[in-house]
Amino acid sequence: MGRLGSFVGARLHRRLFLWFGLSILATGAVVATVMSLVGGGTWKQEGERVRTFVSHRFEEVWDEPARRNALVDSIARDLQVGVELHDATGTLLVRTEEPCRRPEFNLPVMRDGAVLGSVRACYSHFRAKSPLKMVLPLVLSCMVLWLAAGKLARRLARPMDELVRATLDLGSGRLDSRADIAPHVTGEFAVLADAFNDMAGRIEKQMADQRELLAAVSHELRTPLARLRVLTELLRDGGGNPKTLDQVDREVVELDALVGELLASSRLDFGQLTPRVLDARALATQALERAGLTGSVLDVEAEHAGLVGDATLLGRALANLLENARKHGTGAEALRVQERGEHLAFCVDDRGPGLQPGEDERIFRPFYRKDSGAEAREAGSLGLGLALVQRIARAHGGDVFAENRPGGGARVGFTVRKSGPTAPEHLTAA
Repeated sequence: MGRLGSFVGARLHRRLFLWFGLSILATGAVVATVMSLVGGGTWKQEGERVRTFVSHRFEEVWDEPARRNALVDSIARDLQVGVELHDATGTLLVRTEEPCRRPEFNLPVMRDGAVLGSVRACYSHFRAKSPLKMVLPLVLSCMVLWLAAGKLARRLARPMDELVRATLDLGSGRLDSRADIAPHVTGEFAVLADAFNDMAGRIEKQMADQRELLAAVSHELRTPLARLRVLTELLRDGGGNPKTLDQVDREVVELDALVGELLASSRLDFGQLTPRVLDARALATQALERAGLTGSVLDVEAEHAGLVGDATLLGRALANLLENARKHGTGAEALRVQERGEHLAFCVDDRGPGLQPGEDERIFRPFYRKDSGAEAREAGSLGLGLALVQRIARAHGGDVFAENRPGGGARVGFTVRKSGPTAPEHLTAA
């Protein structure tokens, strides 16, 4: 998955995790509030009853020191608290163990509205202080709930991650990409995945049918074009109008070149590349011969001119460069083969006025035409030549470039990866 897919999946996972965590905290707060509201009155009533019970017990034995002291000892032993008994003037009557410096419980002992004394109790001093006994279970409970929320969030976000990955793959041109949803996933995600896979399958089939039709039609057009060229030669031998025949011959050549570009584009779409070891010098020489430019300069500046590629596609790219120089640069001055690091560069120097600002990128866009007058329309150019060169170069691990030469004119070319032990792996459908 790409960076965008990872980012989307991570954000969804974090949002789910955060919302689950906040829901747990909110639920705990609501439960605590309800328990406090519902149980507060009950605890207060129970506390008052205990205070009344203890006060009555001491009231009964207040005048009998032995029984009073025994009651103090019994409360201290059974409840594990420290107890102090004071009379009405505050004088200490009896105490268990150490004194209560901060009594948690202070209860007056009364009889017929008169205060007999008071009972003070403290338990924090006599019981072992262990905050972990209360904090640790709370922390562990929160951790368990938080981990459960994280696992649930990840489980819910995983199908979305897979759908994002498949969508990005399909958008980048990998039409065989499908969303692989686990069998246990049901509901909306499963329905969405099935719909996506069905859509991707139909798109793949439709594109394959269109490319197959394009390849078949382009191939079939070659036969009538060849016959037309034969017929023009026969008419020329039979005394036909040379000017008219030259014009027909030019149109046939243009149509043949256009069909060649369509076939090359179809091969790239299908990924039908046939890589083999090639020699850059031989490729360049053959391209000049086919273009009828055997007298043009061929300059090979590379010590190692070997490469691995598809000869037909590379020949088409060189032919398009030479044709571009003829149409828009008043002819090719030289075809050069240069060494640029791990790449070989094929470039054509023309005799034209050069490139306008920004044209070094625009000329490689599909359907871009440098000329827009009658000459361009008559030539039948669709502006696909250099765009096809770019696709062929990228399929061979390189790219295209265009620049103005210091002495005038433009230099347009492309690079391909040089031959090596891993070169064939760089051939891809562009």
